[in-house]
Amino acid sequence: MTNVPLVARKLAMLDEHLRRLRERRPADVASFASDTLLQDAVSMSVLVVVQEAMDIALHIASDEGWELATTYREAFIVLERHGVIDPTLTPLLIGAAAQLRNRIAHGYASLDVERLWTELPSGISTFSAYAGAIAAFLRQASATP
Repeated sequence: MTNVPLVARKLAMLDEHLRRLRERRPADVASFASDTLLQDAVSMSVLVVVQEAMDIALHIASDEGWELATTYREAFIVLERHGVIDPTLTPLLIGAAAQLRNRIAHGYASLDVERLWTELPSGISTFSAYAGAIAAFLRQASATP
């Protein structure tokens, strides 16, 4: 059975960083491009959101005794297979999560400031939908005796 308090704490952290991303994204790309401290803050919040989302997926799968993902990408697929997240959300999560996390965390390429600024609203929307699905799962898990 899912450790609801643990996953709820991780979900709260994910939600907090989504809030920060909404607040920090400037109205124009030029402002973002000229502020390296803001770029760093946004990058860190993106990294936290992605990491928490992946951790949540892995915790739920493990706690429920489902198949364990061998990659972070597969973690979202496991949740889809078990009806936790909608199938339309899975490819969005995989694309946003795995690729962006690796770029930021491992420095595979320099940060594309314009791309990050442009894609941030859809990324926030994707992870907000994920957070909603996880919250619904936690409510259901809490209600199950």
